Amino acid sequence: MNDTPILLVDSYAQIYRGFHAVRYLSTPDGVPTNAVFAMTKFLLKLHKEHPSRNGAFVFDKGKPAFRMELAPGYKANRPPMPDELKVQIPVIRELVRAFGWSLIEHEGYEADDLIASLAKAFPQNQVFIFSGDKDISQIIDSRVSMLVPNPAGDVAKRGIEEVKKKFGIAPGQIADYLALVGDTADNIPGVPGVGPKTAAALLNQFGAAENMFAHLDEVKRDTLRKKLEDSGDRFAINLKLVRLDDVPPEGTVWTLDSVRRSEPDFAAIRAIAKKCRSKASSRRSTRLPGRNPKNRETTSSHSPEPPRNRNPEKRLIP
Repeated sequence: MNDTPILLVDSYAQIYRGFHAVRYLSTPDGVPTNAVFAMTKFLLKLHKEHPSRNGAFVFDKGKPAFRMELAPGYKANRPPMPDELKVQIPVIRELVRAFGWSLIEHEGYEADDLIASLAKAFPQNQVFIFSGDKDISQIIDSRVSMLVPNPAGDVAKRGIEEVKKKFGIAPGQIADYLALVGDTADNIPGVPGVGPKTAAALLNQFGAAENMFAHLDEVKRDTLRKKLEDSGDRFAINLKLVRLDDVPPEGTVWTLDSVRRSEPDFAAIRAIAKKCRSKASSRRSTRLPGRNPKNRETTSSHSPEPPRNRNPEKRLIP
């Protein structure tokens, strides 16, 4: 196996996490900057811990056409992006590029699908996926693992054994599991009467949902058997919705150049921090290479500095 690991970041998941974790910050003109501040902190930590690691920040772009055709209500319950966050996205994208990371997106594709195809494209490389999305658990194997953040700032590695412990099944059964239980976050209704424990028990009994539906007479509970008999079509649609598409977009060939990280442009990073003009971002920019702390530029902010984290610094990648 190649000794160069690849890091793939579920970008919007990380952006939303930072947006909600950092209280409101703005420039003197009132432009929100809290998500920019959070991403700056994240990128600085990545650079400090893994300055030469390759990888990419992967973004959703547009609506997934094939899922919308299957289920027009797919993700319809999600509120639109807040205006206070939307205005920060161009700056965050600029910031990610300045730190040398590739931005990967494709019209009509969700980040999860692109991440799945990228992970599959490099069979000789260990792949870490920075995300808390349970859907991604289905592509975990001996080479691919997740890095799952939590509100306390910890990051837990999720591999095969962690999936088994959390869900009671193997990664290869996750798509069937999600199709059975549904996903309220994505507006996917599950099979009536089938919760997480029942789904895990069924998959452990039959191995796969396809085998289960072929042998429903072996389901002991009459009420459950009847619900499964009545939900075959619902399950089939759900499975297509939750199963990640690991085929690259048409005409796209992933190579190591797709995820190769370039040298950070610290002058550009400082310029972005200056443009945002918040005290917190400005002070962090003085810590970048090539900047003399004695000649710091002071800036003003209409918002207080975020509270200091009194906990010891935790590594993003265990």
